[in-house]
Amino acid sequence: MGDITGGRAAPRPNPEVIARAKRRRFTAEYKQKILAQTDAAKESGDIGALLRREGLYSSHLTKWRREREDGILEGLTPQKRGPKVKADPLAGENQKLRRDNERLADQLRKAEIVIDVQKKVAMLLGRPFPETETL
Repeated sequence: MGDITGGRAAPRPNPEVIARAKRRRFTAEYKQKILAQTDAAKESGDIGALLRREGLYSSHLTKWRREREDGILEGLTPQKRGPKVKADPLAGENQKLRRDNERLADQLRKAEIVIDVQKKVAMLLGRPFPETETL
């Protein structure tokens, strides 16, 4: 029973972890260029060759043609995937202003405590603290 590799050890597989593939995004110009090329294809294998060369699927063409027929130029632009954000910009600003208001109210409360302590210390030392108007 002989070794198939001719006495050499079999090469070890590469232990490097392959990065995860990223989702491709196609620009509107690219989609329109590909659609123009498929429309101009005359022979029976031209579209298949184009798809293989560009690494595309026929479903891409189907979807892009439907978008073009619907007259949705914006539809040919890449879309962000996932649920749509339904946040009201005024609600976000309102929330920010509420947080700022709470923070400032807390700072004011702390400043009033410091002023009150300063008044009491001044009275204990026999130096009356001048009264100021509160805003």
